[in-house]
Amino acid sequence: MTEIRLTKVSAGEVAPNRRRGGDIRVLLSPKTAGSTSGFMGVAYLQPGEHFVEHYHPYSEEFMYLVRGTVVARIEGRQEIVLNPGDALMVPKEVRHRVDNTGTEEACMVFHASPLAPRPELGHVDTEQQPAAREPAAGSPR
Repeated sequence: MTEIRLTKVSAGEVAPNRRRGGDIRVLLSPKTAGSTSGFMGVAYLQPGEHFVEHYHPYSEEFMYLVRGTVVARIEGRQEIVLNPGDALMVPKEVRHRVDNTGTEEACMVFHASPLAPRPELGHVDTEQQPAAREPAAGSPR
């Protein structure tokens, strides 16, 4: 019997990406797990932090809030509050930004699918990126 290739990735093993605000860690992707249909990861936002407004020309984005409270700002005019246990699907080509409006660190799992033809085509920022910020003392990462 042929062994099935499975990939396990721990968030603590992945370097944080802070280019778009907060702490984004892509866990399962074509690069890390050989995925062919999408990628997923975990994102952390400290109180007052946000992920810059952006859109995905090829992908839908699925978000699931594990901890904290965030506001998803859609197309600059609609606001959707997410609390722990809430999920949101953002259609492709829809501008969105996520703000931590709560008093504790927010933790969100995300998934985007299908994949863009090339990684650099998958994400289009529509606002300036925030200045880099060091993780808060005592952060679980």
